[in-house]
Amino acid sequence: MKNLDIAQINKDLKDKSPAEIIAWALSITKNALVTTNFRPYEVAILHATTQVNPNLKVIWCDTGYNTPQTYKHANLLIDTLKLNVHLYVPQQTAAHRDATIGMPQIEDPLHKVFTEQVKLEPFNRAMAEHKPEVWFTNLRSGQTAFRNSIDIVSVSKDGVLKVSPFYHWSDEQLDEYLKENQLPNEFKYFDPTKVLENRECGLHS
Repeated sequence: MKNLDIAQINKDLKDKSPAEIIAWALSITKNALVTTNFRPYEVAILHATTQVNPNLKVIWCDTGYNTPQTYKHANLLIDTLKLNVHLYVPQQTAAHRDATIGMPQIEDPLHKVFTEQVKLEPFNRAMAEHKPEVWFTNLRSGQTAFRNSIDIVSVSKDGVLKVSPFYHWSDEQLDEYLKENQLPNEFKYFDPTKVLENRECGLHS
């Protein structure tokens, strides 16, 4: 997206509702998608975006290491929200990876290879295939130092307009949103590439 005044857009959107932010983003392009890994609170962005556009592409990059609870949660949301899911998985099976490099700790040089295989390559493949102009995420301020440095609207390293409608929302506000819309949450989520919860995953930095 070219010739957009990002600073002014963020000022204009600061007090808008997530639905209004999403509607604005969808008004400037038809080429949009939302990415998800079905981690805690992801249901909010999936619900909010598909309420505005029920056919919005949902890119699910499944590492292959999700908990049984996360897979059940994902299936429930795909069914109840009628998500238009496009699934992307690593090119190597988990069994192959377990036999060769295992699940390296963060200090291990092989951790970079592991992260590339299970997260970055599937994500980059999805973005290359769909070439979105707008990318909806559930990034929020207060999660990591990097996420504190962006805003509702930012531009990714690949030039995609990244829109985070719940950027200024707290967990408590999201809890209320889920309660109002009778949406389930799921907390038994496992990210095999992270040791500390506040590490940046590589997709957004």
